[in-house]
Amino acid sequence: MKVLVIGASGRVGSDLAKQLLAANHQVIGTTRQEEKLFDADNYSQLDLDITAGKDTIQSQLDQDIDTVYFVAGSGGKDVLEVDLHGAVKTMQAAQDKGIKRYIMLSAVFSLDTSKWDNPGIADLKEYYICKHYADQWLVNNSTLDYTIVQAGALKERSGTGKIAVNDGDSGENSIEDVATTLAAVLNANNTIKKVFSMHNGETAIDEALASV
Repeated sequence: MKVLVIGASGRVGSDLAKQLLAANHQVIGTTRQEEKLFDADNYSQLDLDITAGKDTIQSQLDQDIDTVYFVAGSGGKDVLEVDLHGAVKTMQAAQDKGIKRYIMLSAVFSLDTSKWDNPGIADLKEYYICKHYADQWLVNNSTLDYTIVQAGALKERSGTGKIAVNDGDSGENSIEDVATTLAAVLNANNTIKKVFSMHNGETAIDEALASV
């Protein structure tokens, strides 16, 4: 497949792009960096500014892209421009371009405001507001074949290949396991039009996704 990874230079995005490249997908990675992120024949790079206008973003997208991944993040800076408005503009651009599949990396409990006073979330309230309304737009205002993956806290540690989904806990995730889950969603058609939470657990990723 021809896959666009928005945020390919990020912690999850770089790992996701590596896995998609290893699976022989044609990957277009977006980054504001000039240096090419990956030296692979099936990789190309796009300097995509998601704070630009929707039409500008849309003009840079190839017509034959099969799937868009949104794994970009503001890192706490310009959350409105990146995590909310930037994300929605990429959804609108993909939809107007005729691209159907859109896979969003979000945050655990992004759509459940009753959990926002929990430790670890209360300090990220502005980020959560942005993710909440971006996810709402994707679900309620787009015609995209979306999947929203709501990950708990990201940790720099080795992946286990095992996760838990939709168990009501926030939990923690190795970055590698989040990337592996996102990559697996590409071929898991049962996750289309679904939102699910994840954290490291005891079930193999493919088996866990089959239960979504």
